[in-house]
Amino acid sequence: MRRYPRDMHGYGATPPDAKWPGGTRIAVQFVLNYEEGGENCILHGDAASEAFLSDIAGAAPWPGQRHWNMESIYEYGARAGFWRLHRLFTDAGIPVTIFGVATALARSPAQVEAMQQSGWEIASHGLKWVEHKDMPESEERASIADAIHLHMQVTGERPLGWYTGRCSANTVRLIAEEGGFAYVSDSYDDDLPYWLEIGERDQLVIPYTLEANDMRFATSPGYVTGAQFFQYLKDAFDTLYAEGVAGTPKMLSVGLHNRLIGRPGKLAGLKRFIDHIKAHDGVWCPRRIDIARHWARMHPHVRRDRPSRMARADFVARFGGVFEHSPWIAERAFDLELGPAHDTAVGLHSALARSFRSTSDDDRLGVLAAHPDLAGKLAAARRLTDESASEQSSAGLDALTDSERAEFTRLNEAYTAKFGFPFIIAVRDHDKAGILAAFTARLDHDRETEFAEACRQVERIARLRLEDMLP
Repeated sequence: MRRYPRDMHGYGATPPDAKWPGGTRIAVQFVLNYEEGGENCILHGDAASEAFLSDIAGAAPWPGQRHWNMESIYEYGARAGFWRLHRLFTDAGIPVTIFGVATALARSPAQVEAMQQSGWEIASHGLKWVEHKDMPESEERASIADAIHLHMQVTGERPLGWYTGRCSANTVRLIAEEGGFAYVSDSYDDDLPYWLEIGERDQLVIPYTLEANDMRFATSPGYVTGAQFFQYLKDAFDTLYAEGVAGTPKMLSVGLHNRLIGRPGKLAGLKRFIDHIKAHDGVWCPRRIDIARHWARMHPHVRRDRPSRMARADFVARFGGVFEHSPWIAERAFDLELGPAHDTAVGLHSALARSFRSTSDDDRLGVLAAHPDLAGKLAAARRLTDESASEQSSAGLDALTDSERAEFTRLNEAYTAKFGFPFIIAVRDHDKAGILAAFTARLDHDRETEFAEACRQVERIARLRLEDMLP
């Protein structure tokens, strides 16, 4: 594999300031999944009954049969659980995002009307709440189109958010290609929204959660009591709230299901959590579409050249001079497994350094020998590369007195005579006096020690150069 598609870097150590409205310290976003009536059922044309996310321990599909108990548990979610949750959130003044399965919404007109009258967002949760992992791409694309069409018929509006849940490896790409979604939530990989470049489309991703989620009432290990759910949500909130106070506001998603959290004993834990967050200042409880619009306005995507997506010639032309006069290092790095994590200064430096470190001592000696003397003849003749000239200038080596120039000449000659390669130091890390002190000290090294130190300095110079070129 030459190009690795997964992104292990993300925002890295310095996530952006979310700039939530009013300087709030955390966004707490509640999702209510409306799946009742869209689950696997032979009445819906499926091959077997549903077996996922219910209070039936060890449930398994019943091929060709209706599962009366499973159906009645889902019906509880629509008949009782939804209305209990509707009262809780409307009384609290908190709007939620519905992840609505289109066929389920079509079977629940009163609930849809209540969602709309409350100003809740109704995002799409697909056509049916079934597995997509084995769907052919053409079938999944058609299912997405059918979901949008039915959603529009039922609600009067097209959905602007999408979450499949039981998705395939193609889902996010297909949603982006559809072109009409402000966000997609089939991801669990961050505490902040982010952009994906998919073809010509810049698609916003608002990650969701499977852990701050009442589905854990139906899994093992999981929650048994509402108090356990409350404690987990409280701990998550308190941690993220503290990060927001410290200057890096985040988002907390809370996932809910009518047939699970809608039961009285479980709902008590959710109510305690709502009371907890309401006791704090600086808490924003938006719908997911509100987050999407905020992010698009405050953090619009800007495309840039990404090393992992460049053609070989462009890659070498851009980065071939990072290691002085040694484009072969960039050529070898291009052939490594590169991905989004290598589109930053730290990432690409890792790939280039790997190529440098994995070669022979003779090849590395060639890289050392390609570096110019500090304040030497090439500098005097203005024949340095632009990078070297800028670096030497930053330490004042282009403005030496006659005595300083004579001292550098003496040290250069002594160093080269002893080690067989020029003295190399990342001059941007030092001032003139520090460079001269290092020059003198390193002359006392043996060759093996100094060769290793010179190689480290070459890598440091490359890192500083990449920081000028990449995020």
